[in-house]
Amino acid sequence: MASATDTAKADLPGREAEEEPHRRPLFRFGGSRLGGFILALNLLSLLILFGGALLLNEWSKGLIQARQESLKVQAELLGNVLGQLSITRGEPTPELDVGEAARWLRDNFVPEGQRVRLYDINGLQVIDSYQVTENIPGQALPPARPAGSKAPGDLARVNARRAEQKDAAEREVTAEVELALAGAPQTTLRRNESGDRVVSVSIPIRHVRQVLGVLTLEAGNVDEILGAQRRALVPFALVALGVNLLASLLLHLFVARPIMRLSAAADGVKLQRARSISLPDLEDRKDEIGDLARSLESMTDTLSTRMDAIERFAADVSHEIKNPLTSIRSALETLPLVKTDAQREKLTALLQQDVRRLDRLITDISNASRLDAELSRDRPRPIALNTLLSDIVNVYETTAKPGDIPVLYDPPAQALRVVGRDGPLGQVFRNLIDNARSFSPADGAVRVILEETEGELPIRIRIEDQGPGVPPENLETVFERFYTSRPKGAAFGSNSGLGLSIVRQIVEAHGGRAWAENMTEDDRILGARFVVALPANGRRP
Repeated sequence: MASATDTAKADLPGREAEEEPHRRPLFRFGGSRLGGFILALNLLSLLILFGGALLLNEWSKGLIQARQESLKVQAELLGNVLGQLSITRGEPTPELDVGEAARWLRDNFVPEGQRVRLYDINGLQVIDSYQVTENIPGQALPPARPAGSKAPGDLARVNARRAEQKDAAEREVTAEVELALAGAPQTTLRRNESGDRVVSVSIPIRHVRQVLGVLTLEAGNVDEILGAQRRALVPFALVALGVNLLASLLLHLFVARPIMRLSAAADGVKLQRARSISLPDLEDRKDEIGDLARSLESMTDTLSTRMDAIERFAADVSHEIKNPLTSIRSALETLPLVKTDAQREKLTALLQQDVRRLDRLITDISNASRLDAELSRDRPRPIALNTLLSDIVNVYETTAKPGDIPVLYDPPAQALRVVGRDGPLGQVFRNLIDNARSFSPADGAVRVILEETEGELPIRIRIEDQGPGVPPENLETVFERFYTSRPKGAAFGSNSGLGLSIVRQIVEAHGGRAWAENMTEDDRILGARFVVALPANGRRP
């Protein structure tokens, strides 16, 4: 490439350094911080509730069992006393003295909250502590109704229900007493005449080995105890409810509201009120919401950058197409005014040159615009660069015309492979070879070299020419879009300025690098060298 050149270059901003992608932490508690936080809160509330319920259930069972054991000890003690005192009479067959037993129980053992009943050998009730004391069980009577008023309509149902409860309680007591008369102490949890649950213990009264009757001892405060237990469960339920409410509030504050903000920001981008999402307070978070905010910002920044690039590309295309069209229009307007054949032939040659330039420009623009879509559709696969470069060079050799610059290639002994797309990579090498041939002298040659080096990008493809080289200040700008540089006397329009830009775009899509450098000797430029470095995919001897 000539140092003394005519340069046409679109105004493009400098390439910005790509930001390093956000790296997520390798380890997270429970696999997800936010998920673990939500799970912990819900499990905590459930554990509080179920732990309290299990604790109270076990307590109620133990309390009832303890109550039954206590009543059983008391009943056995009373039965032994009644069987040994002078309350029994008769020889040789003893029996209970009902009157003496009633006086003794009234004077010595009628505790509050308990009921004592005594049955004879035939199972008939002879003593009831409710009859020998002033403690009257039951509920207070309702206020008296005015004289002549009708009884409530549900009175009959209430009386019938009470009668059923009384009959059921008598049947249960009778069954319990019959089992106790057979000599086996009974401990049960049943309902009394009022429908309340009571702990009942029935103990046979013996004189030596003779069964004289049955002593039944009841404690009727079971429902009160269970009611107290249920009331004790209320604080646990309230704590669990509070934890759930707190969890719901935190979920709303830390999940729902941020997502709503992200949704509103995305709607703003959709309605073109903004080009990217930027929520710094969410991006600083270390959970999935922060990851989502950073991903959305990165995505919208990428889209915004792509939109800016498309807009610049459209402006550059418009500018580049406008130049040959202006020249063609000027030549067509001048053509009717020329008078000599020589002038007409000169204008016709200029028109043909502009048409070729426009055709080359449109072709390269079409290739550049389809490049992203082609790269995304074509799946990468292992490619043998030896074979690919040999095929490309063979095409140049078989289609060479007299005066064309030869392309020389000596493949290495070992096969070098990369993972990529053979179509776009082939376009890279053809563009570089065509570019080198266009700037080579008539007696020069283009050399293609494939080698393996050390480093992260060990596969190197070098395309060298024997032309005037690249001006040092343009070693990077030659890869910008619509940058064209040609030696003096070269045909105008032979280069569109997109070939090297396409090369860099394809190489970077393959994870590689492309750059230009000059070959020098004793401060003398021997030619230009374009280097493509790609990651390796293994080697095969």
